Amino acid sequence: MNNMNQMMKQVKKMQEQMLKAQEELGEKTIEGSAGGGVVTVTVNGHKKLLSVAIKPEAVDPDDIDMLQDLVLTAVNDAITKADELANKDMGKFTGGMKIPGLF
Repeated sequence: MNNMNQMMKQVKKMQEQMLKAQEELGEKTIEGSAGGGVVTVTVNGHKKLLSVAIKPEAVDPDDIDMLQDLVLTAVNDAITKADELANKDMGKFTGGMKIPGLF
């Protein structure tokens, strides 16, 4: 019975550490860019888009499609980096397993 109590305490401690790590992810920022940095976006560790910066040279009224592609590429770049950060930060708790809904 004592082993069970100790195991439950360890599980509770791990859950608290995981919650703290998830909260800390939300405080971290990740930058993605496209077109050599003419479009830059910032997301947090929860993949929430925080900002979009577009340099004037990226704006061509005759080629809106290019600007849209640059924004899309920059956002996807930032989200990919946020996923990598989450996997790195949370992987220490999951042993590399991907647990749906965890992060």
